[in-house]
Amino acid sequence: MPKHGKAYREVAALVDRSKLYEPAEAIELVKKTARAKFDETVDLAVRLGIDPKRSDQQVRGAVVLPHGTGKTAKVLVFAKGEKAREAEAAGADYVGDEDLINKVAQGWLDFDVVVATPDMMGQVGRLGKILGPKGLMPNPKTGTVTFDVEKAVKEIKAGKIEYRTDKAGNVHVPIGKVSFDSQKLLENFFTVIDALKRAKPAAAKGQYLRSVTLSSTMGPGIRVNVAKL
Repeated sequence: MPKHGKAYREVAALVDRSKLYEPAEAIELVKKTARAKFDETVDLAVRLGIDPKRSDQQVRGAVVLPHGTGKTAKVLVFAKGEKAREAEAAGADYVGDEDLINKVAQGWLDFDVVVATPDMMGQVGRLGKILGPKGLMPNPKTGTVTFDVEKAVKEIKAGKIEYRTDKAGNVHVPIGKVSFDSQKLLENFFTVIDALKRAKPAAAKGQYLRSVTLSSTMGPGIRVNVAKL
């Protein structure tokens, strides 16, 4: 186990490890235990009662946070012609086709989200080994493979986030910054929880929301009472 510094131990002492906190209480505590010199991100980690090895129990999707994440994502769009112009007008940071695909193939990754029109996916597919492991590959399930590039770009810029289970059946997403008003963090929190509940696979058995934890970037984990979620 890594040894934590004095400052971390002081804030960790504010958290009762044996307690399950109500969401509003947990958010107040996250704000109180965030002591870094920068505006820390508030992270939500959810362990789901699924079998991550089964394809019919994968949980993946996207949701627009009502108050955004506190960070404006850099959006890359693979499109051409009219759709490329539409993406630029909507505020995409990078737009292109072959040239941009070649640039990414050579290792350039200065972007946060990738959107592609369906007619580009044949060429974008060859970037799978680069984009896939980083969770950046466009996917129809998350609305990033679409001809409606204007809507896609605007939603991402407004605070749309993607969620997907990892190999252990956990979902990790940002829900804002510690500088956010508590009520805004709470609304973002419930937006993600509701999206996860709607995405519950029919094949999942038993308790679905196994554990829910909130933390700031540098702060301790605070467990949330899932009974009322």
